[in-house]
Amino acid sequence: MTSVVSSPPRTIRIGSRKSQLALVQTYWVQEQLQKSFPDITFEVHTMSTQGDKILDVALAKIGDKGLFTKELEVGMLNQEIDFAVHSLKDLPTHLPEGLTLAAITERENPADALVVHEKHKDKQIDTLPEGAVIGTSSLRRLAQLRHHFPHFTFKDVRGNLITRLAKLDAGEYDALILAAAGLERLGMGDRVHQVLPKEISLHAVGQGALGIECRADDSEVLSLLKAIEHTETRDRCLAERSFLRSLEGGCQVPIGVNTEISGENLTLTGIVASVDGQKFVKDTVTGLANNAEALGTELAELLRQQGAQEILSEIFAVIQRGS
Repeated sequence: MTSVVSSPPRTIRIGSRKSQLALVQTYWVQEQLQKSFPDITFEVHTMSTQGDKILDVALAKIGDKGLFTKELEVGMLNQEIDFAVHSLKDLPTHLPEGLTLAAITERENPADALVVHEKHKDKQIDTLPEGAVIGTSSLRRLAQLRHHFPHFTFKDVRGNLITRLAKLDAGEYDALILAAAGLERLGMGDRVHQVLPKEISLHAVGQGALGIECRADDSEVLSLLKAIEHTETRDRCLAERSFLRSLEGGCQVPIGVNTEISGENLTLTGIVASVDGQKFVKDTVTGLANNAEALGTELAELLRQQGAQEILSEIFAVIQRGS
């Protein structure tokens, strides 16, 4: 009688940035996959990215071609890790050859949040005093807030979430604008003073969702990752990413979005704004959710007809000059 020797179960290596938020997100993915596939071992491997190392320069001045993803992508292509967990808003819309966006997980609240210094605990965004110092490292947030609140003073803020909150509490800022999802994931939801309505701040493409990237030819990992994909979030984020890709914008430019799904229909709203908030184009499209990427392309064309490309060209010229 011939005995059958079964091969040992595969160990899947997960790549993550070293930041506290990145690890919380990655360990969550690891936990979900371990529950679904108890016979497979999932190991977390950490790496530092360029965006983690450069903390004294505004993000837009560094450039955003894989600012928080490139090192992880190299690790996948070199077979050092099998897939990587990203905050989807950090993942460029054009991926390196040989890699693919394998899954998008269920979205946390994608909105921006106001976090205030204790002395302003009785205030909202529209009642903060004239000249209030608002901290943000996002041109998207900056452009929209300057459009609505030109009387505020805006100051760049970098560092991890704990560092930024410490600077706020020390009195360097009157308020910060942060992603609500990041605060919630780190157990700091109590620091959300106000969730900014979409009328004031449309969120970043993919904000609040996790994007999982892997090698395009790794059929086993692709199959495993589908177990944690969330269909509605995927449709919303694919529409948003198509909109951004069609405008040839990047993660650090003033492009904001909002998506809603009702039944089979998806509604996508987008804005393109100049950094000073003076030029501002906005529109909305609605169509079938299963046609999400075409909707993103359609909205991009509508905004292009209203002058979006000229606004973006001016921004790219300023960034390239290092201004």
